[in-house]
Amino acid sequence: MSPVSHKPLSRRRLAVTSLAVGTLLSTAALSAAAHPAARPPGAPSTAAPAAQGSAGPKITRAGLDPALVQGRGASLRFVEQEAENGFSTGEKLGPGREAYTLAAEASGRTAVRLSSPGQYVEFTLSQPANALTLRYSIPDAAGGGGLRAPLDVTVNGKHLQTMTLTSEYAWLYGMYPFSNDPNVDPTPGWWKPEPDPVAKPFRPNHFYDEQRLLLGETYKAGDKVRFQLPANSAAAWTVLDVADFEQVAAPLRQPSKSLSVRLFGADPTGRYDAAPAIERTISAAKKLGWTVFIPPGTYQVNRHIVVDKVTVQGAGNWWTIIKGKVLPLAEPAPDQSVHSAPGFYGKYAADGGSTKVHLSDFAIESDVRERIDTDQVNGIGGAIGGGSTIRNLYLHHTKVGIWLDGPMDGLLIRNNIITDAVADGMNLHLGVSHVRATNNFVRNSGDDGLAMWSETNPEGLANHNNVYDHNTVQTPVLANNIAIYGGKDNAVTDNLVADPIREGSTLHAGSRFNSTPFEGTLSFARNTTVRGGPRDLNWNIGLGSIWLYALQSNMSGKIDVTDSSFLDSTYNAIMFVVDWPVKDDYAITNVAFRNIKVDGTGTNVVNARVGGFATFENVDARNVGAPFINNCGTFHFTGTPEFDVRLIGTSNDGGWTADAGAPGHCEDRPPVVPPAPPGPWQ
Repeated sequence: MSPVSHKPLSRRRLAVTSLAVGTLLSTAALSAAAHPAARPPGAPSTAAPAAQGSAGPKITRAGLDPALVQGRGASLRFVEQEAENGFSTGEKLGPGREAYTLAAEASGRTAVRLSSPGQYVEFTLSQPANALTLRYSIPDAAGGGGLRAPLDVTVNGKHLQTMTLTSEYAWLYGMYPFSNDPNVDPTPGWWKPEPDPVAKPFRPNHFYDEQRLLLGETYKAGDKVRFQLPANSAAAWTVLDVADFEQVAAPLRQPSKSLSVRLFGADPTGRYDAAPAIERTISAAKKLGWTVFIPPGTYQVNRHIVVDKVTVQGAGNWWTIIKGKVLPLAEPAPDQSVHSAPGFYGKYAADGGSTKVHLSDFAIESDVRERIDTDQVNGIGGAIGGGSTIRNLYLHHTKVGIWLDGPMDGLLIRNNIITDAVADGMNLHLGVSHVRATNNFVRNSGDDGLAMWSETNPEGLANHNNVYDHNTVQTPVLANNIAIYGGKDNAVTDNLVADPIREGSTLHAGSRFNSTPFEGTLSFARNTTVRGGPRDLNWNIGLGSIWLYALQSNMSGKIDVTDSSFLDSTYNAIMFVVDWPVKDDYAITNVAFRNIKVDGTGTNVVNARVGGFATFENVDARNVGAPFINNCGTFHFTGTPEFDVRLIGTSNDGGWTADAGAPGHCEDRPPVVPPAPPGPWQ
């Protein structure tokens, strides 16, 4: 069965095929991935265990020392502290990388579980902060749908607030498109590795959620922030993963030549529907050529606000909150949606699209709890181009944070935070061009974190000249951190990508999902991957931290991978693969790797399971768990490698000659040797 990263709104189901090589996922592995809620902790103890961990602050990025990923990813206003690095009386979970477990979905693959009243995790501030974001998990309700539980927050020993955590937006089950029902059965007709009858709950996933909290004042470096389990929690356990600490600026003032939505009757308390007032403000502002301003407050919006040739600005994404429900429609919309939800949309491409749209400085708190691919319940959507900008937004609990359907041209997407989506974080779909998405942060997407999907269309338009640059993408629950499906002359540069869970990896290019061919040059430059290359449960093989996949056509366009680092790869650093039924039909060629550092692989540096060729120049590797090159090609075993690994010059260091194995060396599933943690490169 091929790893399937299902794209929203595709309105089709791809045939599922088997690689037909090797054994299926073992019963033992499935047992290891059992539903965490099915193993509840024992009766709460009143005895407080001894605290452990560091009393001082330890800042990380993607679970690593920031020095190891310097210059890569987004420059953020907050700093991350992992719970396992705090001072805690809880139980450390992990490290672990097996899908369907709490450890695997945690940032850095490690978290802390609190299961008895009084247990806590305490962080020491490394710099002044007046706000925080807490990433956590609590169990689902027995019948699904989530539950709520309290968590006390103290600062320097003084109770500050009790947060109300929820699992209403977490815990999905089963096979695509997933379910909120823990008793769901496998989808009939789909291949699966598990033997029947399957254990219930079946394939639980998407365990984590996050919540933001303003602290009311600024606390200084050295102050102690503690999250403590109270005695009245309805949850059998609370898992804390990571806390982001931030100094939030004061609300932005209303700009000159702007109209406030309050002037047109928008309610800032969230009690009454503000959508009509916002639309009246937009209409008036467009006539004047002025900006629409949304002051601090919570504004109830339960549908799309359509924008074209207008600027909509909030007071900052901590202060201006667009919040609404997912509501059923009386009849399907023209785009086939059966629900409405809060969002700002350009006009659809069929209606001419939108231009000169500028959206900034507000949050969208949506209410999406399940994945229905016909639904347009995304934060930002439609076709927005023509010199438009999307900046400084916080998009939470959407289906997709930003999903744009072309043809459209010319857009800057900058400084946004997208978390806890049930599908992609961002997707540029269908003839999208000249879009630059930079300095964005994506965490806990339910599908690809960032995707460019150049789907075949009657007009023959391909995605082209788009760039994903200096973004940080962490813990996609399904599929890849960054994925490129076809297109021409696109680039993925200077990104930090970490901790993919299943059916995907950190960087990916694939001839899949009815995509247009790869043309021109696809550039992967100056990226850092962390803990990529997970085991694919369907194929039961390890992927690569970067993997190229020829499923529906040859991949012959030029692909350059340069000046990048692959750190702590679970299996392979680099993988080339074709699906078994088409292994003699499609090849991958014209790929070049140059100036690459590989620090730690569980198995190989290069794993080739396809015909074709690639060049490797100045690729340095260390802490490699298996022969550098594993060349299975198309499994004809003729004695001549069917994938040509072309080593350029003498600059490939670390063991390419001595440890590479014979030119046709093929080991179907080499044993995993977990590498040492990555460190500075001398």
